[in-house]
Amino acid sequence: MLFNTLEYFLFLPITFFLYWAIKESRYQNIFILISSYIFYGWWDWRFLFLIFLSTFVDYFVAIRIEENHKQKRKKIYLLISIIFNLSILGFFKYYNFFVDSWIELLSKIGYQVTDVWTLKIILPVGISFYTFQTMSYSLDVYRSEIKATKDFISFASFVSFFPQLVAGPIERASNLLPQILNKRKFDYKQSVNGLKLILWGLFKKVVIADSLSLLVTPIFENYTSLNGGELLLGLIYFSFQIYCDFSGYSDIAIGTAKMFGIELRSNFIFPYFSRDISEFWRRWHVSLSSWFRDYIYIPLGGSKKGKWITIRNIFIIFIISGFWHGDNFTFITWGLIHALLYLAIAVSNKNRRYTTAIVAANRMTPSIKEIFQISITFFTVMISWVFFRSNTIIDSFLYLQKMMINFSIPISYRSGLVYIFFFIVSDWLNRKDERNPLNISSVYVRWTTYILMLLLIFGHGGQKNEFIYFQF
Repeated sequence: MLFNTLEYFLFLPITFFLYWAIKESRYQNIFILISSYIFYGWWDWRFLFLIFLSTFVDYFVAIRIEENHKQKRKKIYLLISIIFNLSILGFFKYYNFFVDSWIELLSKIGYQVTDVWTLKIILPVGISFYTFQTMSYSLDVYRSEIKATKDFISFASFVSFFPQLVAGPIERASNLLPQILNKRKFDYKQSVNGLKLILWGLFKKVVIADSLSLLVTPIFENYTSLNGGELLLGLIYFSFQIYCDFSGYSDIAIGTAKMFGIELRSNFIFPYFSRDISEFWRRWHVSLSSWFRDYIYIPLGGSKKGKWITIRNIFIIFIISGFWHGDNFTFITWGLIHALLYLAIAVSNKNRRYTTAIVAANRMTPSIKEIFQISITFFTVMISWVFFRSNTIIDSFLYLQKMMINFSIPISYRSGLVYIFFFIVSDWLNRKDERNPLNISSVYVRWTTYILMLLLIFGHGGQKNEFIYFQF
């Protein structure tokens, strides 16, 4: 079920009112579980078995980890969780990639494979998200950071909680599970803030991202026949399309969870206002970045074991991040580019300069230095998006090559700049609090804004494009 469909906007109020009509938290959790399975099964009910299986395995593995006092036994059970989850993810997401790569390698050494080994595998929506979520639970129990729960219904609700089930944020059990286990009370202000986030998220997705996609798709599909100016605009448009699309989903997910008395983690914190690449990765897809940091980078030694170990770990993290996004060498190349960009400041110990305050925190406008830093960071991130969006690595390089010549821009391609300008201004004004958009003091201006946004959403609602990160 898509957030930007009529089905969801019938599903949400019905679920909301029935949920709060239930007074006991245990029965609320049963209702969450049933609702979440309906939400996911609306797409393809057959894959509900995968979610249940992943839930079942990690529920019992975590209990066995906690009950065993021998470290060797704990590791065995942890390995069961890791191998199981990665096997499921690997088969559905990467089987054909490895088979195709192997066939191509054999053909280069003169051996032609005649039998077709690939399978027609459907990628289950959200599999990269919920497998990481359940696996992190087992890891946290193993590291004694949380206690294993014996409430299967609550744990299953944590795994399948429908607002963030198919595209994150990737929640940690330490944040979400206690909220599910504890009693929740209806909070009017929390629900209103949730509705505002849903409205803002829908606006970003339906009005901005989907409108930009109408320009981005023909540009990338016909890049060989276009000039450099058109290709540059196409790349700028895609940079904002993917941001508005993915952060729009996160806003709707966080807002929906608020309506059910649950606070999810922030996933995007104005990343395009970052002053260097390390700040960008602290603000872009935060739940995934922090997952890789806590469960791979730090256990490998992080930056505490010398320069060469640090360099190795940075490359490992970004290559895995690229591979997580899809079964194409373009994603791996995208990850390598970010590894090199990050490495350039990490080796000089400048990657911790901007860890807290947002740019121009106490000023309306940024300084000349900050404008320069933001521009350079955005430009390097934008160039890397070519590899993320293109079908092949060759296409990526050809796109960049053609982008450097002949900069005439037809008027028909300039319409997307209006959306981008509006979005940048809105983001800048709201940059101090990503969880409180549309913070307008005047009642009349606020409600006029709400109505205009709703009209624009309904006016653009005929496209019903899937969210980009559904494919990951």
